[in-house]
Amino acid sequence: MSTYRLDKLFSPRSVAVVGASPRSGSLGLTFLRNLVEGGFAGAIHPVNPHHREIEGRTCYPSIARLPEAPDVVVVAVPPSSVPAVIEEAGRCGVAAAVIATSGLGYGPGSLSEKVRLTARRYGLRLVGPNCIGVIAPRARLNASFAARSALPGDLALVSQSGAVAAGLVEWAAQRQVGFSAIVSLGDKIDVDFSDCLDFFSGDAGTRAILLYIESIDNAKKFMSAARAAARTKPVVAIKAGRHAQGARAAATHTGAMAGSDAVYEAAFRRAGVLRVLDLDQLFAAAETLGRQKPFPGKRLAILTNGGGVGVLAVDRLVDLGGTLAGLSEETRRRLDAVLPPTWSRSNPVDIIGDADPERYAAALESLLSDPDNDAILILNVPTAVTNAPNAAAAVADTVRRSRAGGFAQKPVFAAWIGEDAESARVFEELRIPHFATEADAVRGFMQLVRYREAQTELMETPDSLPHDFAPDTAAAQAIVRGVLDQNRHWLDPLEVNALLRAYDIPAAPVHLATTPDEAAEVARPIIAEGGTVAVKILSPDIVHKSDIGGVKLDLTTEEAVRRAAMDIFERAARLRPDAAVKGVTVQPMVRRAKARELIVGLADDPSFGPIVLFGRGGTAVEVINDKALALPPLDLKLAHDLIARTRVSRILKGYRDVPAADERAIALVLVKLAQLAADLPDIREIDINPLLADQDGVIAVDARIAVMAETRKGRGHPRFAVRPYPKEWERTVVLRNGREAFVRPVRPEDEAEFRRFFERVTPEDLRLRFFAPVRDFSHTFLARLTQLDYARAIAFVAFDRETGEMMGAVRLHADANHETGEYGILLRSDLKGIGLGWSLMRMMIEWARVEGLRVVEGQVLRENVTMLDMCRQLGFSIRIDPDDPELRIVTLPVGDVADMELIPT
Repeated sequence: MSTYRLDKLFSPRSVAVVGASPRSGSLGLTFLRNLVEGGFAGAIHPVNPHHREIEGRTCYPSIARLPEAPDVVVVAVPPSSVPAVIEEAGRCGVAAAVIATSGLGYGPGSLSEKVRLTARRYGLRLVGPNCIGVIAPRARLNASFAARSALPGDLALVSQSGAVAAGLVEWAAQRQVGFSAIVSLGDKIDVDFSDCLDFFSGDAGTRAILLYIESIDNAKKFMSAARAAARTKPVVAIKAGRHAQGARAAATHTGAMAGSDAVYEAAFRRAGVLRVLDLDQLFAAAETLGRQKPFPGKRLAILTNGGGVGVLAVDRLVDLGGTLAGLSEETRRRLDAVLPPTWSRSNPVDIIGDADPERYAAALESLLSDPDNDAILILNVPTAVTNAPNAAAAVADTVRRSRAGGFAQKPVFAAWIGEDAESARVFEELRIPHFATEADAVRGFMQLVRYREAQTELMETPDSLPHDFAPDTAAAQAIVRGVLDQNRHWLDPLEVNALLRAYDIPAAPVHLATTPDEAAEVARPIIAEGGTVAVKILSPDIVHKSDIGGVKLDLTTEEAVRRAAMDIFERAARLRPDAAVKGVTVQPMVRRAKARELIVGLADDPSFGPIVLFGRGGTAVEVINDKALALPPLDLKLAHDLIARTRVSRILKGYRDVPAADERAIALVLVKLAQLAADLPDIREIDINPLLADQDGVIAVDARIAVMAETRKGRGHPRFAVRPYPKEWERTVVLRNGREAFVRPVRPEDEAEFRRFFERVTPEDLRLRFFAPVRDFSHTFLARLTQLDYARAIAFVAFDRETGEMMGAVRLHADANHETGEYGILLRSDLKGIGLGWSLMRMMIEWARVEGLRVVEGQVLRENVTMLDMCRQLGFSIRIDPDDPELRIVTLPVGDVADMELIPT
């Protein structure tokens, strides 16, 4: 349901407390008092059939007996009474309920499930159960049993733990950090992280979103909401349970290495969410984000009166991947003029332990004007000869003057060691982020840097895939079906080899031999070329081949191969007479003297579905544990990022007499694995170890693949957390003039095509599309057109079949509730009147219908008569925009559209 009725939850007109009580210490009384003391301006109604008056307020016996239906009810009654309260609230038209009661149970047959289904029937939103409530300072709403309310501000906190939410409220009150809202989700049977992300990402009063997460129930919904929110404002998350083990024993190295926390790390990275590891870091993020907007650059200048603490700050900066700024020659000259001769003459700028306020101010003024830094951290260590509050005041005055002078708002951070209340007050007044230690300050600085870098990475354009990569999906699907039809879980080596070939993943060839003589014959050409041979037992009943001596390596003659096969058959018959033996496999031994051993694969996470793994391979793969994970689908940029996050990436570069490995070939394998996972939902695990990589490319030496029949259905891949490219929507359309257009969903790598396309659209057509003259097609502008979350948006792009040139595009973006989609369309100016616009509009409408949207709408300039005429033909209703008489709002109920041909007759 996403944001449905959440506006009522955070800005209600009236609130009822069901279970209100005059008993001291009761939840009902605490909620009632917090609402009153918080200054809520709307009506507050106690509800309890056993009392007529509580705290001087009329108490009503039921929700139905209230003067009017409240927007929000707070539920603080015993578990057995909650379903009846929710039923009554739903019947009365209440918008949202905050359920503080715990002990409702979980799953089918539980009280919580009954409550959830009842609320869904009435469209009643639920927060909880088992939560401390909701605080919305702007609405002066404290519908919680936290010890105090929160100050108004622009941070939204969404916490699965009520204790963490209450603790952060206490911490923030001491630091004068304010919030737009605080939500304790509890058992989150309805309102969840995704709903809150969607709501607060669109809330003008929220600048950053903080999350405390213990578990994610709907990974698809979360990833879609998080990716959308993180593109508009900082999202910071802490995930509890970092070292919890997986619930099942993994059967492959890939599965064993893809732990649950590593998957969350990959998910946050993919969404652009900044992850912190503990409450200290979350508090530091709240401190920083509450006062400082993200900024470009990462060069930090450090100003200190103590050399030791300055060095510690540098160490922490380097540990966290930051950059120590240089000092320009002009800045050195200015500092020489105002500082003692013994100053450090480098960054950190040590102004000596006896620094007075004037020295702090003069040094800071020089650093603020220095173009060689992007931000400044000011440190103060108290000494007997200095006054810390006066130094803080001098810093604040300097910052105030620089802001008033119209200079760029260069970020300033402060760490007054052993911080005193007076210094803290000075920084609070000017909203300068301040910390108790230099380490906390550097961490706060780096959190903003990482957020900015994540946003940049999200908008980067990936390289194009090779045009000749066209996997044989049908052959791969046939292999998997054959294995499932035989009720097998693992592919045999021949099937593994064929499946990898279908996706153009280089692999050592595998041959089947059913007799010793046949094995020798198969080995002959390998040996004749100077190669050596491996012979292995092939039996679905013998998983661990070495246990029965079923593997023979480094065979150099046909006779050796024959004897090895004979011995394997004999051992299998003696040690495993129950096993069905198909024969032996014969493979060339692959040796590349200067190749690196890697591991690549797929694992299946119970929450986030398929996961791509890359890392250091070999026999000690799990001991070394050098790996990184990513959520598919992948493009080449994401694949290269995945490689770069491992230690083994360093030895992929050239060193001494070892040439650099072909990293693009490795990245292509990762992209192909991700595509394989998208095309074949029945694939559950792939383990390629080792994948040898050198300057000549890659080759898979050994691989295992597990399958399991997929029974779940849904839009896109049933288990992908990030919806993959919807290849099934690729079409060829014949236009009125006989010209063929290839229409497909947009890809991130289409940015260059869009740039060339816009060059062939007239300024007038651009104005009609964007409602204003458009001259600058920046990377950011184009990235937003080409990098879509297919779970929420689609853009169909038409290309000329003969020339490959882009002809036009239509875009549809669904709202957070997945009910209404807003469209936009633009054609090349020389291609009007041939039915292209009609075709694109029909595909867009068809997508909306398949996706379950109810309405498609758009805004069209009154003078754009061609577009308005097409909308009439397609069945859109047209009305004047009440906010702008020059605009027309066109609306189409998608369910009412009859099937139509793509080209009008």
